[in-house]
Amino acid sequence: MRLLPVLLLLAPPALAQAPPACTPSHEGMVACFGEKLCECRWEPGGTITGRAGGFRWDCGVLRPACGTVPAGPPPGDSPPISIMPLLQPQQGSGTQGGTPQSIDPRPGAFPR
Repeated sequence: MRLLPVLLLLAPPALAQAPPACTPSHEGMVACFGEKLCECRWEPGGTITGRAGGFRWDCGVLRPACGTVPAGPPPGDSPPISIMPLLQPQQGSGTQGGTPQSIDPRPGAFPR
């Protein structure tokens, strides 16, 4: 039993793991680095930043903390988006049905 403390003192420190490579195949992948949820994404380079364009981990101040739920509804709960134009029966036709006409979504626009 007296040997255990000596062995623990002589053991080398644990090495930190290198972060996963941020490559085109990992684009959109997220990982926690130091309590920040970082995302692998393309960042353009430029003369102002002094860096070449490439894939990098985005861990900026606008990224959420690890373990927090992002705002908004879950992706599966949102209603489907319809691309059909808005239709309404023509004015003045005595019937309930009628030939549909498209509505201009701009405020104050007259029907076509």
